[in-house]
Amino acid sequence: MDLNKVMLIGRVTRDPDIRTTSGGQNVANFSLATGRRWKDAKGELQEQTEFHNVVAWRGLADIIGKYAPKGKQLYVEGRLQTRSWEGKDGVKRYSTEVVASNVILLGGGGSAPQKVAAEAAPVKEKEPSPSPSSKQANSSPGNSTEEEINIEDIPF
Repeated sequence: MDLNKVMLIGRVTRDPDIRTTSGGQNVANFSLATGRRWKDAKGELQEQTEFHNVVAWRGLADIIGKYAPKGKQLYVEGRLQTRSWEGKDGVKRYSTEVVASNVILLGGGGSAPQKVAAEAAPVKEKEPSPSPSSKQANSSPGNSTEEEINIEDIPF
């Protein structure tokens, strides 16, 4: 039996790069910094920071783009994946990244979610067809079918 599982808690090091593939799937690329501290043999405090490249797809990419700006603390769960390609100079290059399967937004850091949503690349989402009751409720001028998302309402 094999296992490829990664669990990280760290801070986003730069605002996520959100793109849409030619097939219409959203993808978020970002970097997560994790740190550790320990005392060496002399009793002096040592620190080390690791930087992890993370990729999130589809709905998870949308959430990252809206709610995970630079500085935000996240729990990321996923798997390691190594890609290879040949550079322009003919040298084969490798990149190992975490492909996220679950992300939990943790404490502070970063900007307000409203600011992040305004700066993120536009995400094409299919508009749900309104139910008959919502058509009646929103039929008066000035009512909008779009609601503002409050970060406290997100269930994770």
